[in-house]
Amino acid sequence: MNSQESQGLSAEESGKLGDMKARLQTMGRDRGKLIPILQIVQDTLSYLPPAAIEMVAAHLEISASEVYGVATFYNQFRFNPPGRNPIKVCLGTACHVKGSDIILENFERKLQIKDGQTTADREFSIDRVACVGCCALAPVAIVGETLHGKMQPSKVEGIVLRVRIEKEKQEREKRQHESNPSRDLPPSAG
Repeated sequence: MNSQESQGLSAEESGKLGDMKARLQTMGRDRGKLIPILQIVQDTLSYLPPAAIEMVAAHLEISASEVYGVATFYNQFRFNPPGRNPIKVCLGTACHVKGSDIILENFERKLQIKDGQTTADREFSIDRVACVGCCALAPVAIVGETLHGKMQPSKVEGIVLRVRIEKEKQEREKRQHESNPSRDLPPSAG
């Protein structure tokens, strides 16, 4: 296991971070490029892991705590990997008035994570958002790319269960395909 994998990076993330290191060399070492560099890193990895913070600090020849301090100032940067099924709960005025804070709490309780965190299996992450622009459907939650309007706290468990069942179904179909790949071949003319 290399040092990046020991820091919680997947092999794919380690590879992307290695590519990013080469890309940084073309950007110069001007401190004024810190935010654009962090944006590029996050666009590439979807978050800013400690290894990326350290790499950026080394490239710009500043301390990792300074890079982290700048990154934590802006709410556009995330420090946990997003889940494969990101959950965004709208806490805009219309949604808040209709109880979206209770919906957020139910997702946190069901998944045993807090706002801004990701489940250990990286299946789900939860983020509060200011507004998704669907005020007539308040309260609103977005799970993956599916918008759930007129949300009720009682719907949270069903939504999470539906995502998990769909994942199990896909895994089962994948295993069946791997164990019997000839099923996909067209019948031979004979």
